[in-house]
Amino acid sequence: MQRVVVILGPTAVGKTEVGIELAQRWNAEIISADSSAVYRGLDIGSAKPTPEEQQRVRFHLIDVVNPDEVFTAARFRELALQAIEDIQRRGKRVLIVGGTGLYIRVLLHGFSLAPPPADPEIRARWKAELERVGAPALHERLKQIDPVAAARIHPNDAVRITRALEVYEMTGVPISQWQRRAEAELPALKIGLTMPRELLYQRIDARVDQMIQRGMLQEVQQLLQKGYNPEQPALKGLGYRHLIGYIQGRVSWDEAVRLWKRDTRRFAKRQMTWFRKEPGIHWIDASYGKDHVVQTIEALLMEQGGFDYAEVD
Repeated sequence: MQRVVVILGPTAVGKTEVGIELAQRWNAEIISADSSAVYRGLDIGSAKPTPEEQQRVRFHLIDVVNPDEVFTAARFRELALQAIEDIQRRGKRVLIVGGTGLYIRVLLHGFSLAPPPADPEIRARWKAELERVGAPALHERLKQIDPVAAARIHPNDAVRITRALEVYEMTGVPISQWQRRAEAELPALKIGLTMPRELLYQRIDARVDQMIQRGMLQEVQQLLQKGYNPEQPALKGLGYRHLIGYIQGRVSWDEAVRLWKRDTRRFAKRQMTWFRKEPGIHWIDASYGKDHVVQTIEALLMEQGGFDYAEVD
């Protein structure tokens, strides 16, 4: 398998723009590593590539499932590996572009690493369920999805039970399998885009304003009119949950937008915390512009042997 190039970084840093430019230069196709873009109908809020951009470059793993369907990191890895094999078989190159750190980690490394850190929202949900039904009832649920872990965990060990359940919800893989699975790692050159925090925050605020201008409120209303439950994970994403709060009358318009921008800035900070723990990333300051980033990536790729150099960084 040829090496792939991964373009990662926080939201609004300019990953898609760079990815499209490189794909056109390299005769490549893009696999999206974005946990919102997999959902049909979540177009504006997920910053999905526009129809015009998709005419210029072929994208994979966008519009995969409906908003009420479950989509896990394990499923992402399965589909992404299939797409990589298909793309390379057709003589094209592969770019992985996105900001969902968990998706990128399991694609490149499989499940041979430690399970991901807790997601605050998922953990809070399991904590509430624990208070509602108790640890023994959750232990029974764990038996259904991970009998190996359940056999090792006492029915009253609430901390380990909820941790096992949250790992399965996040990844689709039982916690007992994380250390046992030994899939081959994917050869990759990992490029991280960054920029000064204040500039990134300005870009985030501007992006939210642009999403509103493009019709984000109408997109959310259409999803609700189709009958999708606001409690579905897909509609708990940035922007969607904030505008649902406005539609339901729980917050004013100005407050919904303020919280949307604030929470997106916080999300970008969490993304950077995650990526700093990922080994082998070559960081580039995207504030110097797309041309600078593209030229730096091309020079780095050639310096490291090009696409055919298959050693994992």
